[in-house]
Amino acid sequence: MAAQFVRYTPDVEDDDPDFDQHVRTVIEKTENYIAESVEAGGTGQALRDAHAKGYGLIRGEVEILDGLPPEYAQGIYATPGTHEALIRFSNGSPHAGADARLGAATGLALKMFGIPGPTLLEDEPDTGTFDYANINGPVFFCNTVEHYLFIQELFLDAPAYFSQGRPGAHRFFTEFLTGKGTLDQEDWAWNELLAFLRLSKTPPANLLLSSYWTMGAVRHGDYIAKVRIAPDPDRAAAVVRRAIDPSSAQEVFRPALQAELQERPYAFDIQVQLCTDLERMPVEDTTVEWPEQLSPSTTVARLRLPQQDISGPENLARMDSLSFTPWRVTAEHAPLGNIMRARKEVYRASSVARHKLNQQPRTEPHSADEVLAPVHQPR
Repeated sequence: MAAQFVRYTPDVEDDDPDFDQHVRTVIEKTENYIAESVEAGGTGQALRDAHAKGYGLIRGEVEILDGLPPEYAQGIYATPGTHEALIRFSNGSPHAGADARLGAATGLALKMFGIPGPTLLEDEPDTGTFDYANINGPVFFCNTVEHYLFIQELFLDAPAYFSQGRPGAHRFFTEFLTGKGTLDQEDWAWNELLAFLRLSKTPPANLLLSSYWTMGAVRHGDYIAKVRIAPDPDRAAAVVRRAIDPSSAQEVFRPALQAELQERPYAFDIQVQLCTDLERMPVEDTTVEWPEQLSPSTTVARLRLPQQDISGPENLARMDSLSFTPWRVTAEHAPLGNIMRARKEVYRASSVARHKLNQQPRTEPHSADEVLAPVHQPR
């Protein structure tokens, strides 16, 4: 039998009466961390409160495929064509420094250009850009903004915990589980802690060999989906620097990425997994991985990275000046769920604070050429 895809209706999301209050608190903590990071972060710059360390900014091209089934040809994917793109690879940690200290959580942020229609950001509706901010794991370790309040504190203070060895690690995990002592035992954050432990065991990999998920659900036109950006198998097979050992040097992810792109082009598949069962593929519980056997991820577009040189320091500076947010999308692709809704105002406040402290203009580019010099294809 053909899969019956769940249609989007507003009631797939839960209403939290304290949502706005919790988001204000998260924003306050985020702004404080960013302000303090100018001195404490070790770089002399204000850091992002997540994905603080970037590995490179890359020019790309997204081809939206023709002939998609109607359930997948939704929103921007209803119109075949090619769009310029920029890709930012980063570490998921709120800290900078040696790769070995930051863990193996990495991100792929994608910005497409020339997308018609207003975005869901009220202060910049007509940019013509469309963002994804994806992570190399299919689940997330936080389901509600209320829980994010204590999880954020733990992550920002993680170096202090883990510098104390096993006793510090025990305190970190105990406070994660118990909400720093605020949760009743029957409400302990078991699912979120287990999701975090799963993600923390992700082995380090070449950035070009990882898959990257939205983690939370998003609208896909008339339907509900998660989006994955996965390595093209043929291009992935050509990657030479496959093993990544963060303990081997202070910098390992960026040099491997830089060397691969200098030698050959690369490609990812942009894939959509449509929801078929709200119980087994929930919107509000981001710790649950959606089973592929219920609904396989289907390729809707190709992301191509031409051969290029990202070695210069100006590449990192231009990368740092950009903003990526899962809410810079059209209404047909709105993020769904409590934690995804929170990202709208938190990401904006974080970007505004960081750009102001770093004295960077906060403007959305209209093309990749505004940010990076044109690529000259090798003869």
